[in-house]
Amino acid sequence: MTRHSPAGFDEVHPGPGWDSLPLPALVLDDQGRVAAMNDAAEVWLNMSRNSTVGRPLDGDEMQTRLRIHPSLSPLVFRVVHSDEALYQPNVRFEIGDRAGGHQERRALVHAGPAAQVGGAVTLLLVPQDEAGLQSQNRAVRTAARSAIGMAEMLAHEIKNPLAGIRGAAQLIGMNATPEDREMAELIVSESRRIVSLLEQVERFGDTSAPNLRAINVHDVLEKVRRSATVGFAKSISIVAEYDPSLPEALADADQLTQVCLNLVKNAAEALTDTDRPAIRLRSFYDHTLRLPPDESDPTGRPLPLQIEIEDNGPGLPPAIADQVFEPFVSGRENGTGLGLALVSKIITDHSALIRVDSRPGRTVFRISLPKA
Repeated sequence: MTRHSPAGFDEVHPGPGWDSLPLPALVLDDQGRVAAMNDAAEVWLNMSRNSTVGRPLDGDEMQTRLRIHPSLSPLVFRVVHSDEALYQPNVRFEIGDRAGGHQERRALVHAGPAAQVGGAVTLLLVPQDEAGLQSQNRAVRTAARSAIGMAEMLAHEIKNPLAGIRGAAQLIGMNATPEDREMAELIVSESRRIVSLLEQVERFGDTSAPNLRAINVHDVLEKVRRSATVGFAKSISIVAEYDPSLPEALADADQLTQVCLNLVKNAAEALTDTDRPAIRLRSFYDHTLRLPPDESDPTGRPLPLQIEIEDNGPGLPPAIADQVFEPFVSGRENGTGLGLALVSKIITDHSALIRVDSRPGRTVFRISLPKA
């Protein structure tokens, strides 16, 4: 069965069940042009059939709306000439106009012969966002539980005797020689630093629920942006790209401010040696995103409101890229490794999601929140 497309191209329709497939799927003809796409592909790629069918998936005409890395042409060529089913993992899809803001998604692409429906190749896209989402979500929850346990132990066992050590050092320094006074002041200074560290750890022991209410995430982002531009990020360009139609989110405004401020501060610190350092604050709506399903919610809670904090720094060190939300893991010299662990705890308490995508020149932290 075929149907005539507005582009003057006979669109292939593979038959019953095609549009109801839960995964994005496309059929390419023997010239690499899109011959069919199902409903899930329209949603995931954010492109309509009318504007896509009849055009090469990797062609120049599509570059303003879709860029695929690496190109799928070699994969399609191999399928056509070998008549075998093949796959390509970790394919990156840049969706939308670069100038007007775009989304990046990743998928495992399965490709197989499609001669029975008049095409050359069928492409099935398995979004890796969903698998990565579940993995990162489990890691974030585990990190949060570990941090809470450590907070209770460390705060009790270390902070109180440390106050006695600091007091004794101050008394000794009052009557000491200049050389010994310098050593006493060092003890006091280091004691204060440890107390500051423990105060960060103590926050993990706070098990009170966040004060969830309807908030405008742009109010939070603007508060963070203003604080950064007059403080730690004065020399950094901070660009705001907000979706003005975004509905209100269900969140604790103070805690979300703390999370975003922490992420922006981390981004600023990562840009120390970067030419033309820049941070981008972005908001947008993505109705396909849900919390990974569990026993209490088998369908997965919708998390359509997205906040992205992006920097053009060197990226996360590969050795810790998969562990950044764990306590005491840091890529910075003298870093405590507690900032992102606290972020993970707050987001977990919101029943929301946070994840990171990092490579040299681009690191993006994305927070996914429910609607109010």
